[in-house]
Amino acid sequence: MSRLTIITDRAMELVSQAGTSLKHVGPSASKLLQTGAAMGAVKTGGRVAVKFVRRNPVVAVAAALGIGVLAYAAHRKRKRDEANAPIEGKSKRIEAKRVNGTGKTRSSTTARAPRARKPAAPSAEA
Repeated sequence: MSRLTIITDRAMELVSQAGTSLKHVGPSASKLLQTGAAMGAVKTGGRVAVKFVRRNPVVAVAAALGIGVLAYAAHRKRKRDEANAPIEGKSKRIEAKRVNGTGKTRSSTTARAPRARKPAAPSAEA
């Protein structure tokens, strides 16, 4: 166990003891003591982290870079999942209609006959 966990555990024990003895004062007293203990643990943890970064700056930079890469990968995955997700909403199918240049629909829907090919010109070799 590290010093931080020992200090945090001891602080929580003291808070719980003080909270049980102060129950008659008010129900919010124990919450305030727990909040204060949590803030003290965060402050102590911050000091330990600063000391570690000062002693090992390369490790701290590598850890920050790794966290950044993981966050970017999670962001990309979330965007990819959103792009592949089904779209919510209502849709209505609209049938396409053929329109000639005047804006009116064609009177006939039958296909035209294919164009006849012109015969090829005779070659000069014959």
